[in-house]
Amino acid sequence: MTGLWSKIKTYLNISDELLPQPEIEESIRSGVEFKGSQLLTLVFAIAVASVGLNANSIPVIIGAMLISPLMGPIIGMGLAIGIEDFGLLKKGLLNISLAVLGSLVASALYFTVSPQFEESSQLLARTTPSFYDILIALFGGAAGILSIAVKNKGQVMPGVAIATSLMPPLCTAGYGIATLQPDFFFGALYLFFTNMIFIMFATWAGVKLMRLQKVPQSVTTRYHKVKLILYVAVAFTIGMSAFLSFRMFSKRIFTVKASEFVEQQMVFPNTQVLNYKVLFQNGKRIIDVNLIGAELPKDSLQLAMMNKLDSCGLGGTVLNIRQGVTMGSAAMEHKDFAQFFNDLQVRLTDSRQEVDSLMNVIREADGEQSMEILKEVRVLFPSVKNLAVSKMYLGSTQTANAVDTVNVAFINTQGAIGEAEQQKLQQYLQVRLDRMNLHLLVNPVGFPWE
Repeated sequence: MTGLWSKIKTYLNISDELLPQPEIEESIRSGVEFKGSQLLTLVFAIAVASVGLNANSIPVIIGAMLISPLMGPIIGMGLAIGIEDFGLLKKGLLNISLAVLGSLVASALYFTVSPQFEESSQLLARTTPSFYDILIALFGGAAGILSIAVKNKGQVMPGVAIATSLMPPLCTAGYGIATLQPDFFFGALYLFFTNMIFIMFATWAGVKLMRLQKVPQSVTTRYHKVKLILYVAVAFTIGMSAFLSFRMFSKRIFTVKASEFVEQQMVFPNTQVLNYKVLFQNGKRIIDVNLIGAELPKDSLQLAMMNKLDSCGLGGTVLNIRQGVTMGSAAMEHKDFAQFFNDLQVRLTDSRQEVDSLMNVIREADGEQSMEILKEVRVLFPSVKNLAVSKMYLGSTQTANAVDTVNVAFINTQGAIGEAEQQKLQQYLQVRLDRMNLHLLVNPVGFPWE
């Protein structure tokens, strides 16, 4: 076992690949400053990310992540804590603060003057940070400091920039400022700080593991204070992210259960679910359902559905059922009229396809059955040349609403056919077609035989 562990450590050992400490520091320190080209690059990245979020374009957002120079000051602060260079730490804090402020102002101005913007999926995705974001930032930061410190750098940093996603959350926070939506602002800003803290923490841990030497003028007491602040920030972020992740998973589980409840339990013979919404308001879980079709007894329906909610693990959920929804009232309750008519169109299309499919099945079945019968009749009753079978509707002009169905078979024969053979043919067709009380008409005058 000891030999195996030694072999594994040999594979994981990177000491021979590490650059000298001055080269590592120089590479990181050069990215901390926001001057000249780096400042302009930050401005351009802000613009690209804002347009990408506005247009809900994933490729454009990825481009902004690659352009953004925000990783530089964050990795610089991680290095500063690791080697106890508090001058570098102050410089990194100042530059990242200016970058955050500039990004918020620029993106807020963009979304204020933008001719058209909406809460796209890419914007919404950056307002609900979770525990997964911590893991992404932690491993991304570790990959980042490792790629800087070794000789064989590869193409790691672009991947780290995409994975950790620093610029889009800042632009989303700017959107929250422009539209006066605190949820967007605080959610996105928290996601940015989560990524920043854990990239910095991973960099600090990497510096310690690589045993980079601290600066000569370091102050141990100040270092312990800074390290304590870092630990507190990490612990707080982990706790908050765990809480937000728990809430997110709870909402997802509830949404799935609510959808299953509506689709499986709210099934009625002459009434259909037109649409439904799953809502979370002021700590309450709500299911809004609109029914269309025959109206059901309100009290008994509500009671029955509430009992089913309990049995489906949805106890405590507020269930709002609206019946007799007309086109006008349902449309008035929809914020998006296009979505309402789209729901109706989908239902009509599905119903039409189902009817067409059933009709095709009936036609195919009747056609195949008729072909088989013709072959059998040709052998059993050689005198019969043609055969036609139909279900006809019989009504009286004297009695209103009195309609009956009649099964009729028409035959065309070569010469006369005896009464006994007619009865035999009639009985055969009744059994073969499963149509009792079938009437047989022999050689009808004027029938359009081929």
